[in-house]
Amino acid sequence: MWTSERDRRPRAEEPAAELGTVTLGGDPAGVSLGGERRWLNVYGPGGYSWRPTAGDKVLVLKAGAEGEIPCILGTAQAGDGLKPGEVRLSGGESSIRLGQRLELGGELYLNGSSLYDVIRDIVSELLK
Repeated sequence: MWTSERDRRPRAEEPAAELGTVTLGGDPAGVSLGGERRWLNVYGPGGYSWRPTAGDKVLVLKAGAEGEIPCILGTAQAGDGLKPGEVRLSGGESSIRLGQRLELGGELYLNGSSLYDVIRDIVSELLK
């Protein structure tokens, strides 16, 4: 009798996507979604790789017929002054902002040498 009534009971509907907080950074990651879920794969646009850090607010898609394959799609964006059409890539303590001009934040290295050292070497060669 119980098995025949099982399909008649209404299922608790879970949302197909949910916002969560990263508890274990990396890929795979752990995310708190009311309870902690671990081993979530991290996805991003083709050619772009990233790893969430603990505390990040992320969008989790619950893929699969029953939502049994959750995965992380992205992080909540900080609303810190980007104009329409602008792009910023950031990680750690550095960033690149593309807009009307290119802005670099952090240290810049070319082939393993700091920009300061590269310019110093060029000037030194020119003054010889």
